[in-house]
Amino acid sequence: MILTVVGARPQFIKAAALSFALIEAGIEECIIHTGQHYDEKMSHVFFEELGIPGVVKNLETGSGKHGAQTGEMLSGIEDYILQNLSRIKAILVYGDTNSTLAGALAASKLHIPVIHVEAGLRSFNRKMPEEINRVLTDHVSTILFCSSQEGVEHLKNEGIKENVFEVGDIMYDAVKSFLPYAKRPVNKNIEGILDGLYNLITIHRPANTDDFLVLQNIVNAIGSLSENCVWPVHPRNRIALEKLRLPKNLVLCQPFSYFEMLFVLSNCHKVITDSGGLQKEAYWLKKPCITVRPQTEWVETLENNWNQLSTGTPENLKMCYSKSPSLESWKPLYGNGLATHKIINHLKIFK
Repeated sequence: MILTVVGARPQFIKAAALSFALIEAGIEECIIHTGQHYDEKMSHVFFEELGIPGVVKNLETGSGKHGAQTGEMLSGIEDYILQNLSRIKAILVYGDTNSTLAGALAASKLHIPVIHVEAGLRSFNRKMPEEINRVLTDHVSTILFCSSQEGVEHLKNEGIKENVFEVGDIMYDAVKSFLPYAKRPVNKNIEGILDGLYNLITIHRPANTDDFLVLQNIVNAIGSLSENCVWPVHPRNRIALEKLRLPKNLVLCQPFSYFEMLFVLSNCHKVITDSGGLQKEAYWLKKPCITVRPQTEWVETLENNWNQLSTGTPENLKMCYSKSPSLESWKPLYGNGLATHKIINHLKIFK
C-alpha cells in the first residue's frame, strides 16, 4: 500500500489526478488529510467535487505557527504509520507545504521510501517556508518526480542523481482532465462582472498579507487598474482585507471550488497572484500572469512576459500590466498532460 499525505488545496487537485490512476493500475492507496486547509471551501468541496477516494484519517491540524503545525502533523502521521507498518510500502507527498515535509520526515525516520511529486523546484529564497520544505523533502526522498529538466538540474547540483525522473507536471493532467467540467460560480457579488472584462486576483502568502502596509499597497495597486478584479479570498486573509480601504474595481468573494476556478480563470483577462500553482494554470490556459513575489520557482513561465514578477506597488504593477505576450510566443511547458501515466509506470514496484 502507498500512503498519500495531503493537506492543502493544490495537493487535493494533484491527488485527484493520480489516485484514480493508482486504482486503475491495481496499486492500493490510502490517504491522510492533515487538515492544513480545513475550511469547507478550501477542503471538503474538493474531495466531493473531484471524487477523490475516501480519506482514511483526517488529522484536523488546522492553522498555527509553522513549528507547532508541522510537529502535530508529524506526530499524527507517525502514529498512523506505526499502526499500519506491515502494510505501508511507501509514502507519497506532493509539493512544498508543511504537510509535505511532515509526511516525508515521518516516513524517513521509520525507513519507509518517500515518493516526492513535484520535486526539484527552487526559488532560492530561503525566507520562504515552502523553499525549506522543498529542499528538506527532496533530500530524504527515495523517488523524485520533476515537472521539468530545470528541476532535474537543481537536484543534480545538490548531489541528488538517483531515481530522479522528469515526468511533466501532474497539475497539467488535472487541468486537461477537468476543464470540460468547469462551471460558472453562483455568486451575486460577481455575477455581472464575469460577463465583462475582469482580472483574477489571488494573494495569500504571509509576506504579502501579514503586514498591513504591504497589503494596502497591493490593494492600491489593484485599484490603479481600469478593469474589474475578482478576488476569491483565502479565509485567513478576509478579516485583514475588510479593514482596508478597498477600491471600487475590486470585488471580494468566497473561495471557488476547482471547477469554478477553472471557469473564472479560463474567462479572465489577466491573473495577479502570489500562488505557485496558479502561475502554471494561467500559462496553460494562455492567460498573462503577474506574480507579486521577488522570485518564482516556475522560471520557465517568465519567458516572453507570460509571467512577470512584481513588487506590488501601483507603479510597478501598472508597468507589468501594460505588457502582454503574443499568442505566437506561447509554447508547451511542463510536459504534455501525461505525467500521471509516467509516474504510475515507476510506481508499479509497489503493487
